[in-house]
Amino acid sequence: MTTQPITVPTIAYEATGASRTRAFQIAWGLALLFYFIEYAARSAPAVMIPHLSLAFGTTAVGVSAVLGAYYYTYSLGSLIAGAALDRVGAKKAVPIGILVLAVGCVLFSFSSIAAGYTGRLLQGAGSAFAFTGAVYLATHGFSARWLATAIGVTQCLGMLGGAAGQFVVGPVLEHGVAWQTIWHTLGGASLVIGVLLFAITPRETRSAGTSSGWASVLRPYEVVFRNPQSYVCGLVAGLLFVPTTIGDMTWGVAFFQRDRMFSYHSAVVTGSLIPLGWVIGCPLLGWLADKIGRRKPVLIGGAVVMLLSAAGITFSTSHMAAVLGCVIFGIASGAAMIPYTIIKEVNPDEVKGCATGGINFLTFGVTAALGPVFADSFGKGIASTPNHVAHFRNGGLFWIGSIIIAILLSILLRETGHARGKA
Repeated sequence: MTTQPITVPTIAYEATGASRTRAFQIAWGLALLFYFIEYAARSAPAVMIPHLSLAFGTTAVGVSAVLGAYYYTYSLGSLIAGAALDRVGAKKAVPIGILVLAVGCVLFSFSSIAAGYTGRLLQGAGSAFAFTGAVYLATHGFSARWLATAIGVTQCLGMLGGAAGQFVVGPVLEHGVAWQTIWHTLGGASLVIGVLLFAITPRETRSAGTSSGWASVLRPYEVVFRNPQSYVCGLVAGLLFVPTTIGDMTWGVAFFQRDRMFSYHSAVVTGSLIPLGWVIGCPLLGWLADKIGRRKPVLIGGAVVMLLSAAGITFSTSHMAAVLGCVIFGIASGAAMIPYTIIKEVNPDEVKGCATGGINFLTFGVTAALGPVFADSFGKGIASTPNHVAHFRNGGLFWIGSIIIAILLSILLRETGHARGKA
């Protein structure tokens, strides 16, 4: 049986030489700010659930449903972003993504649940261009020697934004700043960055042989999604992500405040330590996987540390134990990024760009699926439960279960590190 070669659109560049490379590097720096803002927008609602409940006229569970809408469009938008970047280049695709995010932030500031849903959907769709766009720009601005470092820095900036969405926004709200102002600020900053990115990013034009339509751009996804290893990568990453994206960035502050009786300030600070730990864990575990030349031991080892620290958070009774557990959990959560490397290595070279979009789709599809399950099972009882200790522990066991499943699925992954053939 013979297979037809995959035709992937190529880009011809108008600018050449050092000036073009420097322009892509500057554009990548601006894309980092885009990624920072989108993560701040993703995590900020965790510290304003009471404000949103009042504004939208719904319960905390109703607010979580609004917030969870983000992940539906983010997962689908990841596929579109990868194809759009290959089709029209970063100069057009990334600023459009930022503009959509900006509109979503402004809409979310309206005291209407319909505007909240619409704004959150737009935020997810626009945010899908942030990480994918930053990686795209990095591949054009850096040599292969520095590319992994650039991608590691990209993820660090994103998680710094996630921490800032809680650690900075929480105290700002405590000092009397209206929650709507936060969203106006995020929207305005996104718009400025989008304009700068459009002005600075080098123009790219498609070569004459690549005008066969969108079908040729989407064809690489067929390769990615016909590979069973791609699904395992997406499920493992998704199951390791959800304790942060849903457990911490959506419900963390409320659970620490209501079930553990932390003050609002302490709950915000404690919850923000998990994304802050990612800033350390993502480059550290990525470096370790490269250093030893194996992916699976670092992935599984990191997940085991996540499991132990999650158990510590779940069953501890002291504030300090929760703080320490969140720091360790955040650092170990860097393991969730290793499947992003594996999926590139288990698929052909010509579809590596779409592999990133594919794993984002799968990863946040898991988040979109499990978010409502957790909200219905545990979120709705946070205010009415007669036993807050048991409620907190049951919620923690949900995330412990997701980590255990991720560890078991990791065994099915093929080792792709450069030392895999050595005894």
